[in-house]
Amino acid sequence: MAGGTDDDGLSPATRLVTAGRRREWTGPAVNPPVWRASTYLYESCAEQQAGLPVNEDGDFHYGARGGPTQWALADALTALEPGAAGTMLYPTGLAAPAMALLSVLKAGDEVLVSDNSYDPSRSIAKSGLRDYGIAVRFFDPLDVAGLAAMIGETTKAILLECPGSLTMEVCDVPALAAAAKARGLAVLMDNTWAGPTGFQAIRHGVDLSILALTKHVGGHSDLMLGSVTATAEYYPRLRKRSLLLGQQAAPDDCALALRGLRSMAVRLERSTTSALAVAEWLQGRPEVAAVLCPMLHGTAGHELWQRDFTGGCGLLTVVMKGRDAAARNPLACHPRGEPGQTVGAHGGDSTPDWPQLARRGRYDRVP
Repeated sequence: MAGGTDDDGLSPATRLVTAGRRREWTGPAVNPPVWRASTYLYESCAEQQAGLPVNEDGDFHYGARGGPTQWALADALTALEPGAAGTMLYPTGLAAPAMALLSVLKAGDEVLVSDNSYDPSRSIAKSGLRDYGIAVRFFDPLDVAGLAAMIGETTKAILLECPGSLTMEVCDVPALAAAAKARGLAVLMDNTWAGPTGFQAIRHGVDLSILALTKHVGGHSDLMLGSVTATAEYYPRLRKRSLLLGQQAAPDDCALALRGLRSMAVRLERSTTSALAVAEWLQGRPEVAAVLCPMLHGTAGHELWQRDFTGGCGLLTVVMKGRDAAARNPLACHPRGEPGQTVGAHGGDSTPDWPQLARRGRYDRVP
C-alpha cells in the first residue's frame, strides 16, 4: 500500500506480516497455533488466586478472556494503529460498533451518528440504544459547524464512517474529531473501508476504531469477526464492558484472520487498482448516472481522500439511470458480479441498493 513508515521504521505493509508473532505465543512456529480451550489449569490454588486480579491479554484465566490465538490477532491489529492501547475482538463485524457504543454511553446520554453510516449501525443506534435510554440524533458528516452546533450537555459521543456507506462521501475526520473533543466527546469511527493500512484513524483524532474483520482482513469469505482498537483513555472501558457482556471471538476464526492479514496489503492494492479501472470505464457507460468513488480524480471527496488516506479498496458505488428493478440488473446480474451482502472477499460481489436514499428520510422515520 501507499504511505510512508511509522515510528518504528516499518511500513504498514511490513507490519502486516510481522505483527502478532510474539515468541511466547507462537513458540517455534511461524504463526500462532490454534488454541482451543475453555479452561486453563494452574500449578496450585495460590497461583490461581494470584492471577485473578490480572485482566490483560497474555494472562491465562478462562476461555472467555481468550488465549494466544486471539491475543496474537488483537496484538497485530493494535500495532497497525499507532497510538492505540489495545484491541478487543468480537464474533461478528456488527458486534464491534455495538460494543464500542455501549462502552462509552449509558442511560441518559446522547450519541450523534453520521447520517451516511452503515445501515446495521444505524439500526443499533435507533433500536438498540434507544431501548436502553440513550438518545440518538443523526448529523450531516460534511458540515463540521453543524455538528458542533448539535452538541448538547448530554451528548457523549459521535459515530463516524468514512467514506460513508453507499454515498461514498468523504468527511473531514480530523475536523469533526476536533469539534467533538473540544466538548469532551468520544470519537468512534467505522474504518472498515480503507482499514488501518489505508487510514490510521487514531492518528487522525479517533478514539475507537471499528473494523468488520469479516471483509478485508478475512479476505476469503469464510469467517465472521469484528474488532475495536482504542486509545489508552478508552481501552480499559471497552475491555471491561466487552468482557462483562461475554464478548469473545473463536480461535479458529482468529487464526483465519491472522492468515488474511499477511496478504491484505497485496489484495487491497490489487483491488484498488481494479476498482479505479472499473470506475473509469463505468463513467463512459450510457446506463450509468454517476460513479461514487473518492479515489477517482475529479469526484466529490477526492481532495480529502488524497490528504488523509494512503490507500483504499475495491468498493465503490454505481448509480444507474432509472429507479426501477431493471436499472439494477446490468451490474447486479452480470455473470462476473453475483449479488452478495459483503465486500473485500469473494471479489465479484455487488449489492443492489439506492445510495441516494442512504441519507436523510429512509431510515429515520421511527417514533
